[in-house]
Amino acid sequence: MATAANPYAGSLANRDPLSVLQATSGRLRAVTARLGTGGLEQSLAPGKWSAGKIICHLADCEIGFGYRWRQVAAQPHHAIQTFDQDLWAAQYDSLSAKEALEAFCALRQWNNAWLSKLPGDAFEKLATHPERGELALLQLLEITAGHDLHHLGQLDQIAAKGGR
Repeated sequence: MATAANPYAGSLANRDPLSVLQATSGRLRAVTARLGTGGLEQSLAPGKWSAGKIICHLADCEIGFGYRWRQVAAQPHHAIQTFDQDLWAAQYDSLSAKEALEAFCALRQWNNAWLSKLPGDAFEKLATHPERGELALLQLLEITAGHDLHHLGQLDQIAAKGGR
């Protein structure tokens, strides 16, 4: 159920968001291995995040998104709080992309386990996003899955450019 509220709908297309969320860790590990240490410093263009910073961003988002999902599932009419990714990114130069990868994979495993235990009606619970309006939990998962695919695509492009 991709919607206009999902800025990553094009990346997700008609894929099942839960399947994408389950596959992301493996794909992220594979592209990180293809990049190698030197490739983690490469970016698609000057002024864009390096592959390592993208991985740090994904780890940060997994913390934020997992927290949002739990709030939506547990609290009626939850109002989602946004975060400024650029302010969070200020620390990325001093952080390890490999540690971020491990954190992402562990958090995603836990989030996928949590999602697998939710009753079906939990995915229809609504919350209000200040920029996107009213969204169901399933729509938040679609946004995350599309976000995963968007950034995996960037990492694949960096690796194809000869990130090594």
